[in-house]
Amino acid sequence: MKVQLPPKENALYKRIVKCYEHKLYKNGLKFAKQILSQPQFADHAETLAMKGLILNALGRRAEATDLVRRGLKNNLGSSTCWHVYGLIQRSEKKYDEVIKCFRNALKWDPSNLQILRELSLVQIHTRDLIGFRDTRHQLFKIKPTQRASWLGFAISYHLLQDYEMAYKIAEAFTKSCYRDFQPEKRDAMATFEYEKSELYLYQSMILHESGDVGAARKHMLDHSTEITDKITYYETVGKYHLELEEYGQAESVYRKLISFNPDNRFYYDGLMKSLRIEDGTTEKVNVYKEIQVMYPKAGLAKRLALECVDGEEFEALLEPYVINAIFRGAVTLFTDLEPLYKNPQKVEIIENLMIYLIDNMERFGKFEERDVERAPVTSLLWSYYYLAKHYDRLGQTKTALKYIDIAIEHTPTLNDLYICKSKIYKHAGDYPAAVECMNEARDMDTADRYINSKCAKYMMRANLVDDATEILGKFTREGANPIDNLNEMQCMWFLTEAAAAYQRQGRWGEALKKCLEIERHFNDILDDQYDFHTYCIRKMTLRSYVKLLRLEDVLHAHPFYFKAAQIAINVYLYLYDNPLKSQSDEEQLNTENLSPAELKKLRNKQRKAKKKAELEQQSAAAIAGKKDHHQKSKQSSEEGDSHTPSSTDELVPEKLVVEPNPLEQAIRFLKPLQSLAAQKVETHIMAYEIYSRRDKPLLMLRSIRRALKVDSENDVVQKLFASFKEAMAVKVTSLPEPLSEFMCQELDKLGVA
Repeated sequence: MKVQLPPKENALYKRIVKCYEHKLYKNGLKFAKQILSQPQFADHAETLAMKGLILNALGRRAEATDLVRRGLKNNLGSSTCWHVYGLIQRSEKKYDEVIKCFRNALKWDPSNLQILRELSLVQIHTRDLIGFRDTRHQLFKIKPTQRASWLGFAISYHLLQDYEMAYKIAEAFTKSCYRDFQPEKRDAMATFEYEKSELYLYQSMILHESGDVGAARKHMLDHSTEITDKITYYETVGKYHLELEEYGQAESVYRKLISFNPDNRFYYDGLMKSLRIEDGTTEKVNVYKEIQVMYPKAGLAKRLALECVDGEEFEALLEPYVINAIFRGAVTLFTDLEPLYKNPQKVEIIENLMIYLIDNMERFGKFEERDVERAPVTSLLWSYYYLAKHYDRLGQTKTALKYIDIAIEHTPTLNDLYICKSKIYKHAGDYPAAVECMNEARDMDTADRYINSKCAKYMMRANLVDDATEILGKFTREGANPIDNLNEMQCMWFLTEAAAAYQRQGRWGEALKKCLEIERHFNDILDDQYDFHTYCIRKMTLRSYVKLLRLEDVLHAHPFYFKAAQIAINVYLYLYDNPLKSQSDEEQLNTENLSPAELKKLRNKQRKAKKKAELEQQSAAAIAGKKDHHQKSKQSSEEGDSHTPSSTDELVPEKLVVEPNPLEQAIRFLKPLQSLAAQKVETHIMAYEIYSRRDKPLLMLRSIRRALKVDSENDVVQKLFASFKEAMAVKVTSLPEPLSEFMCQELDKLGVA
């Protein structure tokens, strides 16, 4: 039932809206009370909805939802109530419900710009591209003079791959808004030129993705003087010339780019393609030598020449390159030359050269006996350092340790040497020794974050999680729990290493907690893109915006998520095979083989850990509450650009370890990998392990087929394949007739008799 407010109360209602917009929540609640305290207006729908919106901003979500629902019940035809209900749902990230609410609001107020904008944001955020296009079309019809209307409309067609329409809209916008417009002020002029340049680059991107490379190239050349980002201009034009096989034009473009930056490898690759020089030919070396003459300080040209030659010619080019690097004390020389180690002949030449140089420096103090100038004292040190890394790369641990010990004896105060020795031990699998060496390096410079982080990482590889946390605590926020602070900062490497360490220790609940925290961080990253839907259009970063959307679509293919998912799935599989009914059962499982003294020590440690966990939980709850309140207070009523924090539900290891449906949780981690990491054989191995426990023959078959397609020689895949054949040989007769016949046919295709 719709209730019309008289002028006095209507003025109060408008003040409530203004108070919410300016975050004057207490005043807003006071005005709402003045209206709702009157019996005839106690059920006024819009006032109830606005009061609910204010309470939601204050963190009182249950009360807020109840009030908004009461408002809707009193007036289902209120656009404001549906709009507010959508905002409440958006704060809880229920995006499907948000879209429904906004659509209901538009039924009663179809030309409301604010609701249309917010609907379009939710649609692009959830990748409802068709709905996004339709909403942007409505906005365009209502406000055809606004820049955002044109650009949002063009992007909607671009994402739907209707490139022709997207280009036409962008071109029409350029003609109507930019052709004859000349700002008077200098700052406005600079902004105008930048925006116009970005728009031309975006149009070129659309043409290129449509497959019309010629039109894209022509568009770039026609607007060359108006595009201010010259590096991007030349890189793009050079790429187009290569795709169109216009090699002469491409060559001149890439030579120009090399003149801008002679140490960019992509420019050299483009130049070689434009010259149609194949790998393994001497012509490449001649080009690199020519560039060295033009740009004597360009070290990359000298380095790339080493990839093109073999034998004596390689040795002749290598010696001056290595001597120059050692003379300058280039610590990164091994990293620079490591790609050459794919060729055994080059490895032998590098080794012989380094031994030869060390011998000369030890005997004569020079690189060559005939040299007049003596080699710097540090040259011998860096030569030892290089050989230590060289032999470590070849897996010759004893020889590598011999050379790094000689280097340490030569200069015992250089922490790089101890880091190198630590890495040698790490590669050999001796993590305790690696930790000891890294600790020595850390003691030399306790303020170096890199060394401290490396030391903490090695400690976690040695399952010393508490020690690692103590070290990292020196660099976290003062007064905060280090683990909580690292989690708050989304320190992914720490979380993945901690999860792996807990898994190795059999601390399943702790491992799952870290994996779930990583999953939450990835969800938070996805939610963070909400802020950029309006920002990128406003700032005209259209190309970057499209790339951002495409990156977010494949975010779960990131190695950090893959590692966390792999650990979580393996833990859930273990818990399914070995269900733990309570924490005491888990402790019993881990203490069966301990002596009385060891058991007593473990019990003391567990008591301390429990007390520490309780303190951590209290701290986390306090931090989460503050963060939640802070984020909610930042919400705006109708701009649609606020970011809602992720769920702050507490993750308790003791509860996680007694998960009633571990296979369902494992599948939840698996699904993103099946679509985004299908090229990894581990994905399909994990899928088979899950589906075999769920007794799903068809899904097991699919997993085996995909695994064999990725890596048919993998030992684990072959083992699972044999297990699958054996299981199906027994079970195939008990399957329903169509399934039984299909399974036999598929097994025959896989080479089963």
